[in-house]
Order: sequence, then C-alpha cells, then structure tokens
Amino acid sequence: MSNADIQPASATRQPSYFPLLFASLICVGIGQTLIFAVLPPAARSLGLTEVQVGSIFTVSAVLWMLMSPFWGRRSDVVGRRPLILLGLGGYAASMIAFAIGLHISLAGRLSLLAAFVTLMAARSLFGLFGSAAMPAAQAYVADHTAPHQRAGRLAQLGAAFALGTIVGPVVVAVLLEFGLVAPFYAAGLLGALSVAAIALWLPHTRPVCRQQAAVRRLSPLDRRALPFLLVAVGQELTQSIALLAAGFYAMDVLAMAAAESAQAVGVMLMGEAAAMLVTQLVVIRLLQPSPRTMIAAGAALAAASFAAIVASRSYLPMFAAMTLLGVAFGLLRPGMMAGASLAVGVDEQGGVAGLMNATGGLAVTIAPFVGMSLYQFLPQAPYLLSLGLALAMLAAVFAHPRLRAADGRSEAQTTAS
Repeated sequence: MSNADIQPASATRQPSYFPLLFASLICVGIGQTLIFAVLPPAARSLGLTEVQVGSIFTVSAVLWMLMSPFWGRRSDVVGRRPLILLGLGGYAASMIAFAIGLHISLAGRLSLLAAFVTLMAARSLFGLFGSAAMPAAQAYVADHTAPHQRAGRLAQLGAAFALGTIVGPVVVAVLLEFGLVAPFYAAGLLGALSVAAIALWLPHTRPVCRQQAAVRRLSPLDRRALPFLLVAVGQELTQSIALLAAGFYAMDVLAMAAAESAQAVGVMLMGEAAAMLVTQLVVIRLLQPSPRTMIAAGAALAAASFAAIVASRSYLPMFAAMTLLGVAFGLLRPGMMAGASLAVGVDEQGGVAGLMNATGGLAVTIAPFVGMSLYQFLPQAPYLLSLGLALAMLAAVFAHPRLRAADGRSEAQTTAS
C-alpha cells in the first residue's frame, strides 16, 4: 500500500473543518459536567445509593475503555466522519434517553430497581457509541495536520472538552430552574445539532484503508505506542484520584464544613479547568513545544502540584496547586496524543487514537478503588501516590528512547533522516 493510497488529505491545507469539531466536543464536555453535577442530587431524590450511582459511572467507563480502540480502528476503514457522527449521535441519544428515564423515574412511574437499570442503560449508550467520537475526531485532525503542527492542533481539540466543563456549570445553573431533567434534554439537543452540523459541513475524506483486512490491529503492547499509553494511564489515574479525593481532603485536612467544602472544591476545579484551557489554547499555540517537551514539563509541574497539595493546610495553597495541576494536565495530554500519533503510520491513526482514549476509561474504573482505599489509611496517601507517578513519568521521558525521540517529527521522517 502506497502513501498515495492512504493519505486522505493534504496535511498543510487550511483547517476550515476545525471549528466544527471544536464546537461539537464542547457539547460533549458540557454533557459530562452536568452528569457529575446533577446525577447525585437526582439519585438522592430517587433513593438510589452511592454504590448504585457509582455503578452507573463505572459501567459506562468500562464500555468506553473497551469500545474506543474498536471505533478508532473502524475509522481507518469506513472513514472519520461516519464514526464522528456515530459518536455524537450516541452521545445525544444517551442524554435524551437519560432525561426521559430520569423524568419517568422522578414521576414515580418506575420502581427503584427499574429506574436504576434504565439510567444505567441510558448511560451505557455513551460508553458504547459515544466513545467513537473522540478517537475519530483526533484521527481526522492527525490526517489533516503536518507532523510539526500536530501537538498544537490536538491540544486545541482537547481544549474544547475543557471549555465544555467550564461552560457546563453555567448551563446547569440556568436550566435547573426548569427541573432536574432540563439540563439533560438541553445536552441531548445540543448533541443532535452537532450531528446535523457535522453531517452538513464536515468534509468527508476517503478511508485510509480500503478494506478491513488492510487494517493493522494495533496492540496495546506495540513497542511504538506502549510508552505513551503507560504515561497516559499514569496521567489519567493521577487526574481521577485528584478529583475524587479533593472534596474529602478539604473537609478532613483543610477542616472545612461540608457545604463550604463543596463550594471550595467547585472553585478549585474551575481553576484547574481554566488553567488547562489557557495552556492548550494559548501557551502551546504560542510556544509550539515538541511532544517530548510537553510531557516532560507537564510531568514536572504535576509533581510540584501534588507535593504542594500534600503540604497544604489551608485553602489558598491547595487552590494554587490545583490550578498549577491544570497547566500540567494541559501539557501532558496533548503531548502524549501527539507523540503517539507521530510514532505510528498514517494507516494506524484511528487505532492509536482509540487506544489512547481508552486510558481514560481504565483510570476512571480503577481510581476509586486505588485512591479511596489509600485515603482511608492517610488523607495525603492518594496525592503521594500521584506524586510518585508524576516523578516516574518525568524519569521515563529521559530514560525511554521512544519518549526521548518524540520531538515533533513522524516516525517516517525520523527513519528517513
């Protein structure tokens, strides 16, 4: 198979498609925020236990982890746009189904068990089909971006999700005036509008592989992708642990009351998301660092942030540490995505994007067991573990040849040189 057969579009053309993808992923970020914000009080109104609520999230995360690599590989065969449409359609369907299920349950028309099963099934649609959108979108960007520009463009794509998490609380606050289910209906509508926009205006490019048999099944153990996958798992795990433990840490270590803690942690998370957004939209675009530089700087800043959290005994130092953590994650994630993308061939972009996106589902699945188990022994223990993982990531950048070679050139360019 020649490069002419698999290169879907010029890597240097002006990315007029990008605002469409950016806006669509903002919608997904909004939906994710409102799930975390609205489901707990809604579940409490229904009488669901914390374990049941956790199960709804866990099942969706496991399905996301399993399906992301599959959809990424399929995008190499059928094209990127059909899988982006499938993912956004699955997201919209899951939000609308969740809204209907919640609406009926709150009206008392379902038993507690039936309500639990209905909400889990609705959320599972996101894990099953919504998981197609992100790897296909990232592969689409990789197809249309020159190697030296890929880190910056993927960072901007990741910033769309971060922007959604900032806009999400505002949307929730406004729509809650109309009831607990209103935000879910609104998110489903935004998802449906995104599907329509992508279908009408996103240019369709031919698949990079014309037949299923031509697709390489990229293994998680592939020596080119494995170091980036391991760093991604470490980053996602530390991020999930930091989010899970923050509320408890504010109450137990910073000595805040429950209501005060909820408000303080909300502000911290907004600071983290805002720092991530500025890093991905402004800092990376201006400095244009290589993937290796982004991973190294991100890991170093993450280590400093976790050390500061461990030492924090009041609100302001922890707020500063969480904000710095946003800068770290804003560098780490796009650096790993770009490094992994550049490490494989043009006919494997969907496959590697799927594997990289699966790391988030894996981290969300295991973080509650690891982080909360450690927290029971010592409140600082989850953050000490995260500090150790960040230092390990930093050491790996200098020790592993694949990470050292992530300098912004594709593997084909490196071999040719």
